[in-house]
Amino acid sequence: MPTHTKSKKPSATQALREAQRYLMNTYQRPPIVFTHGKGCYLFDQHGKKYLDMLGGIAVNALGHAHPRLVRVIRREAARAIHTSNLFHNPWQGPLAKKLVAWSKMDRVFLTNSGTETIEGALKLARLYARQTVGEGKTRILALENSFHGRTFGAVSITATAKYREPFAPLVPGVEFVRFNDVHDLEAKFDSSVCALVIETIQGEGGIYSISEAFWQRARQLSTQYGAAFIADEIQCGLGRTGRYFAYQKFSDLPDVVVVAKPLAGGLPLGAILARGAFAGTFTPGLHGTTFGGGPLVCAAALEFLNTVDDENLLANIRARGAELQAGLIQLASKFDFVRELRGEGLMLGLELGVPGADYVSAALRHGLVMNCTHDFTLRLLPAFILTSRQVNEFLSKLETIFAKTKRPKSEAALNSASPEAETVLAAAR
Repeated sequence: MPTHTKSKKPSATQALREAQRYLMNTYQRPPIVFTHGKGCYLFDQHGKKYLDMLGGIAVNALGHAHPRLVRVIRREAARAIHTSNLFHNPWQGPLAKKLVAWSKMDRVFLTNSGTETIEGALKLARLYARQTVGEGKTRILALENSFHGRTFGAVSITATAKYREPFAPLVPGVEFVRFNDVHDLEAKFDSSVCALVIETIQGEGGIYSISEAFWQRARQLSTQYGAAFIADEIQCGLGRTGRYFAYQKFSDLPDVVVVAKPLAGGLPLGAILARGAFAGTFTPGLHGTTFGGGPLVCAAALEFLNTVDDENLLANIRARGAELQAGLIQLASKFDFVRELRGEGLMLGLELGVPGADYVSAALRHGLVMNCTHDFTLRLLPAFILTSRQVNEFLSKLETIFAKTKRPKSEAALNSASPEAETVLAAAR
């Protein structure tokens, strides 16, 4: 008779030891093992409680162990986790319909991750150009300070050198436009461009928003030259700003939108959304995925989108975002190394005049999870269910951290702050 071994949950010590021994060395992580979460809080191996203001990097938009998601995931796991895209499942169509309604696009392709949506969108743009013009229309424009993912195509349109240079040579035909510089955009756009890729709000780059003038000119030039205008909303989309999509503050739509992070509430799922002629460019055999859009993840994603609507979470995002901004501006009046506050809704970046790594480490000691991007920007991406009480808890903890943490010495950083950054917080001082 065969013996059945019941899987035993490893201890935190075992998990850390075996991670150190067997995982590739790609992350610098503290010796903390998060064992579970509830709402906006995480708990480590010692039972310590942390207010999670990072949300798994914008993934856990409904927090941890949300009852609606738990119920759907349990139900679908007992039905069918995977069937392949050679067949229909009950949830892909309804999920695509909901995404189309939110985005005002026409059709959807489901993927596993954000970087895969970028790869697919670039293929879509190249294919459309080949079908409509022929050879030679292959150039791709992206923005300086951008981040679009870790795969080769995504890294090729990511401007930051530390992500690109170790893997060169990259995909050819990419050129970078200065951020929000309309004249530079005009100078580099011509009939050879097949795609322009823009993060509506740059996330990894430090929470920088596209200006309305730049967006409008990008739309005009894309139309003029028959190029795909691609909005990367992997981090800023799906409610993060208090709108369904960040680009909905502008009157003009992009041609293609890519989303991922919060889409399935913590399970891996991304989507390429397209409208007009771009929505009909892919035909059978030209693109595909093994895992993208399985029944379990699609059911979870539809439940996430419905929860945002049913619980009026967009209003909560706007209200809590306003409270966070007001509190952070007040906090900035007490600490002269705070340089600028940027962002919308629950996607905020607090730029410091000194490196932020020590403050992130201190935050963990005080039961607070956040991170630092571009070395100087504390990034906040909390769950959409954040409460006013939790906003106040965060602000109180951050003030303590700023007051008690020894300030890193970086005179060069202090002196490099822009006049615009100083102006933003001048009224608070």
